[in-house]
Amino acid sequence: MSIFIVKADGTSEAYDPEKLVSSLRRAGAAPDVADMVAQDIQKDLWSGISTQEIYSRAFAKLREHRHVVAARYSLKRAVLEFGPSGFPFEAYIAELYRKEGWEAKVDQIIKGKCVEHEVDIVMTQGDKKIFAEAKFHNAAGYKTDLKVVLYVKARVDDIGKGAGLVVTNTKFTSKAVQYAQCAGLELLAWDYPQHATLHDRIEKAMLYPVTALTSLNNREKTALLSDRVVLCNALPENTRALERAGITGARADSVLEEVGALCVPGAEI
Repeated sequence: MSIFIVKADGTSEAYDPEKLVSSLRRAGAAPDVADMVAQDIQKDLWSGISTQEIYSRAFAKLREHRHVVAARYSLKRAVLEFGPSGFPFEAYIAELYRKEGWEAKVDQIIKGKCVEHEVDIVMTQGDKKIFAEAKFHNAAGYKTDLKVVLYVKARVDDIGKGAGLVVTNTKFTSKAVQYAQCAGLELLAWDYPQHATLHDRIEKAMLYPVTALTSLNNREKTALLSDRVVLCNALPENTRALERAGITGARADSVLEEVGALCVPGAEI
């Protein structure tokens, strides 16, 4: 007896386990793991189950077996693909802090004692306030240096309240770290600070960017970022963004299936 599943566009089709295996393989699962997960999933299927539910369950089973998926392997590259404008990175960091319980606003003008300051991100949580400078680099070898932390410290001193933070998707120079530690400035980089790096926090929050989706080509990723769609878990509720990027029909289904597998909202690793 065939089991019919409901696709993202509301239509139904007979369940094909090979499609699930293919999706899991595309997400980075080894062949034997993909087959095992597909077999486990098939035991609990019913007619009318959605593709989103199937792929969410499949990804949960991958986590149980502690097999990392392609999005995790490619996460650093995905952030590097944000592009030259810097806005997607600022928005992404703001979303990360929101996920961690902060209120976050981007592109804020803050009046200091001497002058007004353009602050990339302002985060508040209770009586705590952080003024953040987001330094995006599209080359992994580029480091944020001493002059950046110097001017951020000067800015926070002029504002006269809250803490300063410099966050980058790459690394800091040793002098930048030395000065920040001495001056009381917070730093967050891909590999810093130890045990609470940007990479660690992104994985814990399950905050995958649209650039991590292997079912999108570069043109489509750029179109979504230009539309200010940064997070892949925003796509199921914003399918019009897919349409504006030229992603419709079976292609849209494929993208949303990968979203269900890789970007499950609220999940814990």
